[in-house]
Amino acid sequence: MEKRPKIVAIYGSPRKDGNTDLLLRQSVAGAREERAEVKEFFLRDLRVSPCLEIYKCRENGRCAIRDDFQMIADAIDKSQGIIIATPVFFYGVSAHTKAFIDRCQSLWIRKYWIEKVPFGTRRVKKLGFLISAGATKGKKLFDGILLTVQYFFDAIDVECWKSLLYRGLDGRGEVLNFPAYLQEARDAGRDIARELKNRDFS
Repeated sequence: MEKRPKIVAIYGSPRKDGNTDLLLRQSVAGAREERAEVKEFFLRDLRVSPCLEIYKCRENGRCAIRDDFQMIADAIDKSQGIIIATPVFFYGVSAHTKAFIDRCQSLWIRKYWIEKVPFGTRRVKKLGFLISAGATKGKKLFDGILLTVQYFFDAIDVECWKSLLYRGLDGRGEVLNFPAYLQEARDAGRDIARELKNRDFS
C-alpha cells in the first residue's frame, strides 16, 4: 500500500492571496501531486489568542485557552511534515504567525517538562520548511524569521529541511511575475512529500 505522508500547511499572512499565500499554495499542490494528505490552516481566518502564560499546560501539555489553536496542534501531532509561510514584518514573522508559534509553548512544555527530554537532545519526528517573502533586499532580511522558525521547529521535533526566501516582493500577487519562484515552491512541496515517503521516524 502506498505511503501517504500527512503534511500541515500554515498560512501566516494577514493578506489573502498575498505572495506567501500563492507560494504556499504551489507547495501544497506539489505535495498533493505526490499523494500527500495536506491540511491547510489560514491563521487570519482562525481564532488564535496570544499565549497568556497561564501554564495550565504544565499538567498535561495542553493549552488551557479554548480557541482554534488546539485544532492546529492536533493536526501537527498527527503529521510527518509541516510547511509554514509568512511575510516579513519588521524583520520578523507576521503577528498571526507569532501568536501561533507562541502558543506552541504548550508543546515545548510537553516535550521538556512532561516528557523530560534532556535539553540539547535532537529528536527528528517530522520534516518541514519555511516560505517567506519581503519587500526589501537587505542582507539580514530573514535572519529574525529563520531564528524564530528554527526554535519553533525544535520544539515540535521538526528538521528544517529547506527554506525558500524571496526578496523584493511587496504588492499583492507580485510573485506571479516570477514563475521560477512559483515553480521552486511547487517542486519543494513535491520533493518533501517524496522524502517523507522514504523516511522512517519511528
